Amino acid sequence: MAEITISFAGRPHTFTVPDEHFAELLSPAPSTPLADLDGAIAAALAAPIGQQPLEEWVRPADRVVLVSDDVTRLTPVDRIIPALLARLNAAGVADRQICCLIALGTHRYMTAEELAAKVGPEVAGRIQVVNHEWRNPANLVDLGHSAQGTPLEVNRLVAEAEVVIGIGAIVPHHIAGFSGSSKIIQPGVCGPRTTAETHMLSCTGGDSLLGIADNPVRRDMDDMAERVGMQMICNVVMDSQGGVVGVFCGAMRAAFAAGIQSAREIYGVPYHEVPDIVLANSCPCDLDFWQSHKSLYPAQRMVRPGGTIIVTTPAPEGISPIHTDLLDYTAWPSEAIKAAYRDGRLKNGVAAALATAWALAREKASIIMYSPGIPAADKERLGHTHADSIEEAIAEALRRQGPGARLSVLSHAPEMLPIPAFSR
Repeated sequence: MAEITISFAGRPHTFTVPDEHFAELLSPAPSTPLADLDGAIAAALAAPIGQQPLEEWVRPADRVVLVSDDVTRLTPVDRIIPALLARLNAAGVADRQICCLIALGTHRYMTAEELAAKVGPEVAGRIQVVNHEWRNPANLVDLGHSAQGTPLEVNRLVAEAEVVIGIGAIVPHHIAGFSGSSKIIQPGVCGPRTTAETHMLSCTGGDSLLGIADNPVRRDMDDMAERVGMQMICNVVMDSQGGVVGVFCGAMRAAFAAGIQSAREIYGVPYHEVPDIVLANSCPCDLDFWQSHKSLYPAQRMVRPGGTIIVTTPAPEGISPIHTDLLDYTAWPSEAIKAAYRDGRLKNGVAAALATAWALAREKASIIMYSPGIPAADKERLGHTHADSIEEAIAEALRRQGPGARLSVLSHAPEMLPIPAFSR
């Protein structure tokens, strides 16, 4: 028996796979975190990619919005913002002119304690730190349409600021190709109507846009970020343990391109056969299925058509604490979900778009889920099969796929970009 250990709910979890069925265990490439993160951040801000240092173009009277990712990401925002504040203060910008806006997209609002922990208590005591309150239309400004024709509604703080700086992390992403850069604006601080259309744009084919740097969604996001005036990004690339291996600050497109190259080196993982079964572990996107669904897309990319995907996720907050209506239609075929959204029967466009993506994965391979946080009835409404343990899920997948079935494991599936190391 092959003995496999993955990180599950923050602890090692070991299970076995019969040798004749085990293909390979795939994980992000080993890397060494930066020994001096604060020094690396300072160096990146002193010599930004594709633009002059911050203090050379920011004016003392400018209103500055730092747009940061939220509690679902491990970005060390508490280390990045103090360095940005030091340079902004040196440029004559007072703390009272600076705001940190948390880019929730359509995630739940963060608590006061979570906000302070995210930015650090010292920053929380110096500048305004607020959630992007996407549910309140009064917080949004209508800026017309993007070049793609997407309705552009953005947080008022961003629209009215003279300086906008995005803070986030770069990993492979099924909608944008890679996270980071302009994704902090859309969907980060845009309205749900904008986000619904962008997400739906990614559901035009049978496969996701995972790892495709130049794609229609990314081009649309870049256009939106430029329209709202995001002049600079400060993005990091992290290893699978959350250690920072690279800091990329500067002009939106140039700094992002450099970060993508680094992210590919860690998360671009060669695989050596097309498996019948892929076990996709949700670490580190474990909070709810709204996050851990990212496990599906690397598995979808790899698995044989008609195969089986096993999703393992703790999901202590269930499917989603916000988008509770989506269970009414997540088991529908992908085309039925899209049609119901377009004719107005489904009002929550963001949920409809993700349900469409989940259906596309399910239409390539059946899905079994092991998740202590998601009730069996909710798994059924997702169109998934419930399993009481990883071992039970593997046994059921092998039963479906037959005696010659081969199984691969993705230890950190949400952040992995499978690359075939063979000729298809």
